[in-house]
Amino acid sequence: MDRALAEARAAAARGEVPVGAVVVAPDGRVLGAAGNETRALCDPSAHAEVQAIRAACAATGAERLPGCAMWVTLEPCAACAGVITAARIARLVFGAEDPKSGGVIHGARVFSHPQSHHRPEILGGIAEEDCAALLRAFFAGRRQGLRPRRP
Repeated sequence: MDRALAEARAAAARGEVPVGAVVVAPDGRVLGAAGNETRALCDPSAHAEVQAIRAACAATGAERLPGCAMWVTLEPCAACAGVITAARIARLVFGAEDPKSGGVIHGARVFSHPQSHHRPEILGGIAEEDCAALLRAFFAGRRQGLRPRRP
């Protein structure tokens, strides 16, 4: 989770919502790591999870990542959960829950849906306070008018 937090901090420094994700191979190698890039790329799908999966797929030369684990600082949204399913990620480890926009244990609960064709092992609450504190600080700054400029 330390690497995912580092990616989240880097995203915050760029003015992105501070979410970081890392895809780890079964042997422990990092295959992909990213923070949110939605603003920088003007792409609403450039969430940390999607970007990390894209990098991991490019590194392996495959569209699926069986046996891999994803570490992410925030409970994935429904769209990211769908990409996690499509990539066949074996294990999802996340930090903070997201009651507003989460799609794993809140909201759509994508992996619990009967149409979900793949259900990763899920472990939440890892480094939860560190992950949540980073998000709280970022949004508190935005509310106080300390918005970083768009690149």
